Amino acid sequence: MTEKIHPTAYVSSTAVLGENVTLGPFAVIEDNVEIGKGCQLGAHAVVQSYVKMGAGNVLHPHAVLGGLPQDTSFKAETVSWLEIGNNNVFREGFTAHRASIENAVTSIGSECFFMNNSHVAHDCVVGDKTIFANNVAIGGFVEMGDNIFMGGGVVVHQFCRIGSYAIVQGTTGLNKDVIPYMLIGGRPAKHYRLNSVGLRRAGIKGDKYKILSDAFRLLKNKKPLEELEQTEEMLYLQQWLKVKSKRGLHGFIEVS
Repeated sequence: MTEKIHPTAYVSSTAVLGENVTLGPFAVIEDNVEIGKGCQLGAHAVVQSYVKMGAGNVLHPHAVLGGLPQDTSFKAETVSWLEIGNNNVFREGFTAHRASIENAVTSIGSECFFMNNSHVAHDCVVGDKTIFANNVAIGGFVEMGDNIFMGGGVVVHQFCRIGSYAIVQGTTGLNKDVIPYMLIGGRPAKHYRLNSVGLRRAGIKGDKYKILSDAFRLLKNKKPLEELEQTEEMLYLQQWLKVKSKRGLHGFIEVS
């Protein structure tokens, strides 16, 4: 246990806290919760039942984790989970709900940054090092890869997929899948070109970048990708494209 708990904070007797956990004024940790070492909960932050959280996470004031799914058929006695990795930041007003199916999991990876009033719905999967700007909201069963940037006010329809290293322009509405490595935006949303800045920052440049550029020209012309060198990035892209989509793909124009 830790000595960094404010006297007004509430911790359930069934909760398990790691070393050096900090709880601010009126923070709440409910039943059946596991909090990893070094986590920090600000004033009025709430972790509801059936949440498992790794180390080094920071909840700013009024963030709420593990709320009931916003599904009218969900029964409150259902045991389902929200599982979170390490070193994430949840800013003021962030919410994430546990899964809607018995023993299922809503999953958030590690080293993500969720800005004010953003939301992760029930049964979603969010990968590592992903950023949600203010007021981003993703619907139920959305699947997201790693290193994705979601601009302010982006909303995502349930059952969509967003591939790793994609960047979504602010205020975009997504009702179909987003291909990995791409910049998408507009109304209606379209894939415009590679996420060149994000890829360069990730070290995907030179020949690796050129191969991805060639891949999207082939995709635009509905040609197979097998002729291209099978880099790590290409293998991920091909595997992602083989998964049957529940929503289809947004259209895209010439890749620069």
